[in-house]
Amino acid sequence: MKAIIHEAEEGGYWAEVPAFPGCVTQAETMSELESNLNEAVQAWLLTGKADIKTVSNDQTLLVGV
Repeated sequence: MKAIIHEAEEGGYWAEVPAFPGCVTQAETMSELESNLNEAVQAWLLTGKADIKTVSNDQTLLVGV
């Protein structure tokens, strides 16, 4: 599973998991974000959203800078 981490304009961070539509979280620190992200993924899986079939041509590209 890959997560995309963004710096929030108001401070802190937020993250999204492209493979799990709607799976997002936020936190003030990276450590807290990792914990929140773990909880968000677990909650997403427990809600049964894993049964959702998405139809999309979107792609993810991992780029090192």
